[in-house]
Amino acid sequence: MNKAWAFLIGGGVLVLVGLLWCLQGSGALGQTGGMNGKSQWLVIGVIVAVLGLILVVVGNRGLRTGRPK
Repeated sequence: MNKAWAFLIGGGVLVLVGLLWCLQGSGALGQTGGMNGKSQWLVIGVIVAVLGLILVVVGNRGLRTGRPK
């Protein structure tokens, strides 16, 4: 497996997890308890999603050029 694919898959997972944490932290899921409605999870979710996007971009560039940069 190419490193670029690992970056793409890992970055995609981080983006999805980050978005889920953003929704939970903002209380948008309508549940109670745990992480829901706590703003710290909103901030953590944004950070994780941005890191995931960076990995996706790096992986995408690696697929175009044949290797990750």
